[in-house]
Amino acid sequence: MAFGIAAVDDHLDRAAIEFPATAREIADATGDPDVPYSAGGRTLALSEAIAETSVETFDSRRELLDALHPVFEDHRTSSGSILAWLRGVLPFN
Repeated sequence: MAFGIAAVDDHLDRAAIEFPATAREIADATGDPDVPYSAGGRTLALSEAIAETSVETFDSRRELLDALHPVFEDHRTSSGSILAWLRGVLPFN
C-alpha cells in the first residue's frame, strides 16, 4: 500500500491532468481521493492536503508532490501513537 506522495503519484497516473494545474483541477481530475498517510489507515482528502500547501497553481507534478510531502509528514508525525504523543509532551533528552 502506498502512502503520502507515493499514493498521490498513483492517483495522478490514473488522472487526465496537465500542468500547470490549479488545486481544484487536480482534485477534480483525481476524484479528490482520501490519501493514506500512515500504516494505521489514517487518510486525508487530497483537496485538504493541497489546501494546506497554500499554493493555488502547480507548474509541474514534481512541484505538487514536493509541496505535499511536508503536509503528509506533519499529519503522520502528529497523529501517531500514544507513545508519539508522550514524546511530544514529556521532555525526553
